Amino acid sequence: MVMAGAMLTYITIMFSSDGGRPSDIFNALHNMGFEPTTGNYDGVFKWDKRATLDDAIYLADRVHITLNGTGAIFKLETVAEANDTC
Repeated sequence: MVMAGAMLTYITIMFSSDGGRPSDIFNALHNMGFEPTTGNYDGVFKWDKRATLDDAIYLADRVHITLNGTGAIFKLETVAEANDTC
């Protein structure tokens, strides 16, 4: 199933003082393609127009694997870009 238009996946992270350093966690997410942002979210992953629901689930799996053992808790939200008509 193909998602129409450009998509964005936002990430929100909660850190543990017993876990990995926030800078290390942000670096790992940046290496995955997330860009830091300000406001309600900690980062954003900008999809191309070919992203599917399976792609979004795969990204969630990759984040889970990347953050495993860091003590971080994450939340993802995938939406259409604001200027998209879908």
